[in-house]
Amino acid sequence: MSETRTGMHELDTEACLRSATPFLWLNPEATPQEPDDDPLCQDVDDAEHRLARAGSLLSRLFPEPQDARFCMSNLTATHIENTLIKCDHAMPLAGSIKARGGFHEVIALAERLALRAGLITESGDLAVLARPDARAFFAKHTISVGSTGNLGLSIGIIASALGFRTVVHMSRDAKDWKKKRLRDRGVNVVEHDGDYGLAVDAGRKQAAADPQAHFIDDERSVDLLTGYAAAAREIAEQLDQQGYSVGEDQPLFVHIPCGVGGAAGGIAFGLKRIFGRHVHCFFIEPVASPCLLVQLASRSQSPVSVYDIGLDNRTEADGLAVAQASMMVASLMRTRLSGICTVSDAQLFALLLSSHRDFGLDIEPSAAAAFAGPLALSSSPRGRAFTANLGSVRCKPIHVIWTTGGALVPDIERQRSLERANGVAAELAWR
Repeated sequence: MSETRTGMHELDTEACLRSATPFLWLNPEATPQEPDDDPLCQDVDDAEHRLARAGSLLSRLFPEPQDARFCMSNLTATHIENTLIKCDHAMPLAGSIKARGGFHEVIALAERLALRAGLITESGDLAVLARPDARAFFAKHTISVGSTGNLGLSIGIIASALGFRTVVHMSRDAKDWKKKRLRDRGVNVVEHDGDYGLAVDAGRKQAAADPQAHFIDDERSVDLLTGYAAAAREIAEQLDQQGYSVGEDQPLFVHIPCGVGGAAGGIAFGLKRIFGRHVHCFFIEPVASPCLLVQLASRSQSPVSVYDIGLDNRTEADGLAVAQASMMVASLMRTRLSGICTVSDAQLFALLLSSHRDFGLDIEPSAAAAFAGPLALSSSPRGRAFTANLGSVRCKPIHVIWTTGGALVPDIERQRSLERANGVAAELAWR
């Protein structure tokens, strides 16, 4: 797994991974690309259109006061020049990035089922799906998912609101408060002693035995991936509204926490589609669970797990506690992803505390990981060399830190995390 890159400092990737050392990995296979013309782009267009049409449906399902945009979040400036926060931790209804993919897949499935049943016409008003007859029809069908938490929350919220029988298989890493929120909505939560992968396998097998069941697969689902990718158009419009012009002199750096890879990979795909070589996507993974990094660095076409290199996949970043990455995402990111930064749990809590103090953010440890991206680029020799080699002497990069979850965290849980963070000392530096 040793890595070299022209003009960059050499680093023994495998040694850093095995020793759980926080470091910045630069993708040796990343290639400058013009805006994407992959066939998947049409599916992204369809997802953007479907989510735009879903506004009236969501208003009927959730009549309590909500942000009218539902599946959008603010792009907020910080006091650091050209650094912004994409606030998916405050996403309406679900409080995490997972609403983007999860809501899209459930609505897409509901639309397909309703079309076959004659309950709705092609491109018809999706608000029809909230009618009692549609709800009674959906009650004959089951939606299930395997999750460490936030995807399960998103699926449970939208699927139960539409009337589907809903089952969420959750791993040992899932927080108790997330399980309670789901059960309070009538969702059947099935707990598993193993990790995320075992919960997913169990969910797949159970759904395969039921002809009326649909399993939402975070590792393989195009509907999930394209729901996330639709966020790229949103952020492009927000950057334009705030006066940023992504290009040679103002490249875009986007820093996204990564678990199995679906959300981060979908967003990166969407951004590369729009901005091509002018956007650099960096994913952040825990030192104990760097599943996508392990997969990409191995250059293997077969699945590789963090367990294969002696890591234990145990981290306080529950949403990122994944041992084996999505092979679909690994394939898409092989040449599109600029790099991956790994982060220790101590660093996570230090970043959680600083994001709360400096920016007033109430986020989960998983979301705080995003702040490691710009720091790794600025603190490591390799990161500094990467930015210096962008080419233009007038270059003023834009950094977007993607906070992926946190709004639904109970106050008592939030306070516990902050108290723990207060007791943590961590060096915010990367190799």
